[in-house]
Amino acid sequence: MSHTSASIERPEDLTADWLTANLGAGRVSDFTVARIGTGQMSECYRVALTYAEGDGPASVVLKVAASDPVSRQTGHALGLYEREVRFYSELAPRLGGPVAHCYHASYDPESGAFALLIDDASPAEVGNELQGASTANATLALTELARLHAPLIGTEDPPHARWLRRETPVTQALISQLFAGFAGRYGESMTGEQRLVCQRLVDTFDAYLAEESAPDRVKGLVHGDYRLDNMLFGRPGSLRELTVVDWQTVTWGPPMTDVAYFLGCALTVADRRAHYDELLAAYHQGLGPNPPLTLDEIRDGVRRQSFFGVMMAIVSSMLVERTERGDQMFLTMLDRHTSHVLDTGALEVLPLSSTSAALQPDPAEEAAHTPGDEPLWNESWYWDFADPAQGIGGWIRLGLIPNQNVAWINALVCGPDIATVALLDFRAPLPENPNDIRSNGIDMRHAAAVPLREYRVAVAGPARSFDYPAGLLHEDVGEPAELAMDLTWTTAGTPFAYRIATRYEIPCTVTGTVTIDGQTYPVNAAAGQRDHSHGVRDWWTMDWVWSALHLDDGTHLHGVDLRIPGMAPVSVGYIEPPGAPLTETTSVVADAEFADDGLPVSTTLTMNPGPIIATIDICGHAPVRLVAPDGRVSFFPRVWAVVHTEDGRDGVGWLEWNRNQSTAE
Repeated sequence: MSHTSASIERPEDLTADWLTANLGAGRVSDFTVARIGTGQMSECYRVALTYAEGDGPASVVLKVAASDPVSRQTGHALGLYEREVRFYSELAPRLGGPVAHCYHASYDPESGAFALLIDDASPAEVGNELQGASTANATLALTELARLHAPLIGTEDPPHARWLRRETPVTQALISQLFAGFAGRYGESMTGEQRLVCQRLVDTFDAYLAEESAPDRVKGLVHGDYRLDNMLFGRPGSLRELTVVDWQTVTWGPPMTDVAYFLGCALTVADRRAHYDELLAAYHQGLGPNPPLTLDEIRDGVRRQSFFGVMMAIVSSMLVERTERGDQMFLTMLDRHTSHVLDTGALEVLPLSSTSAALQPDPAEEAAHTPGDEPLWNESWYWDFADPAQGIGGWIRLGLIPNQNVAWINALVCGPDIATVALLDFRAPLPENPNDIRSNGIDMRHAAAVPLREYRVAVAGPARSFDYPAGLLHEDVGEPAELAMDLTWTTAGTPFAYRIATRYEIPCTVTGTVTIDGQTYPVNAAAGQRDHSHGVRDWWTMDWVWSALHLDDGTHLHGVDLRIPGMAPVSVGYIEPPGAPLTETTSVVADAEFADDGLPVSTTLTMNPGPIIATIDICGHAPVRLVAPDGRVSFFPRVWAVVHTEDGRDGVGWLEWNRNQSTAE
């Protein structure tokens, strides 16, 4: 592999000198570039080569990040680019099997740009998942998979490969919502047995994952998407009999995941049943003369991992744009994988179904966390309050972005009869002490007096006042003002931890003072909310509506309606009636109208179970404009409002929207 420091981002950056240096063969005098494939997260190009001196490959393949900024940022934020580059540079040289030779691999963790220059597997035929594999091709694929797995099965983690051990983003809460969408779309085409397999997996998903990731389970390298559509079967003149592509999902886990996924869908149900034993034997033989697993261990591992394909059918169908071929593909996956589960008796390995209680955070979670290495890793604290009696509400946020060495400080107040006052600093230096921040005249301190029960925040400094709050979205300057808030949030409900993210929410009452240009507003037991989260936060690849509402009868409501391009809507939240246990929501839908200036005008919020339908009457606007390092813009309007439910209850609370703009301004 090349160790040259120079890299490229687009095929237009290629030069004959760069190719010569990285191929390490003859001197390249000319080349042509042609797009191949239709990948969304990445782009592949065949580079045909002409040599002035010496000799080398007739063609190579260049793989780079997607040119579409949303797709590129998604691939970057999910770590897909880093995984593939590090696989080729750190692991592939140690492995056998169906892996292309890599001439050059580079990755920029700041921008997400990457480049892979690998050998060209052509002439080759791409596998067809719908058609299914021949027995000969299935045998080849499993034999080569065994060669790939063999060096690492049952070993400790590869050195310096922490990046391989990322937790799955799929949780019971998420797959429950996705399966609801899947069943709504394909329910009429599902058999009773198929629905049973899916529902049993969904109902026990978290417990099943915990069992399969236990320390005593055999671990190894997992491709993560080992299926026919990612396989190039060689033809006369090819470099190898089989080349497997798309290593962006490579991970560390149960290696039989790949075997089960392939067996479950690469053949028709009839062909799999007819050749099952010989295909397992082919994999076992491919492990070499001293195999790390017995044939019985392989059979049991495949049985246990047969659910992976069922999960992929549910999740993948809801993550991509719907097409006629896609529908055919996902129904085929469902049929073949559920049949595999039933044929192997795998339902017996699932834990007993149970209704999971809502998760609560540990008090230790109140402290700051060790950051990850992703550029957009963020630790965030939010606090808000709404006092309709005085006509004032406010919100505060501290965001730490350690890998950009900055902090975001936001403190805003607003109301129907007062201007919106905003104390903002999006370039504050990263503080040594995350609980004590000073920047450009701003003094901010925050701490849990009693973890999960009482939290005090004090912030003061030079602010700007806006009679027209939409000016905050459009870079208006506003008028000078001074703002100070010294408030304490006291827990008034059950702390709620997310299943799909490292985040918790707490309904509160809020007491203290807010001072604007010398005028002090005493706040006495006003309704409010606080939250704390950490992880990759990318405001510019998804939209959402967040809400925290507090009804006069003591009910607390929280919901997020999350929209990621190409995915079915995802929601999370809770309903906590007075004196009753907190219940997680099954769906949250927010419908809103917006003015031309970007501010919301009206909103209706629907939450299930119930349904609870709440109409939102906005009392104050406190928006901010969020700008990505690459210039992309998201409008982030926040409002406090009085609310009225369809069943006659009233309340108050805050809502926020994240709304990506089509082009950076």
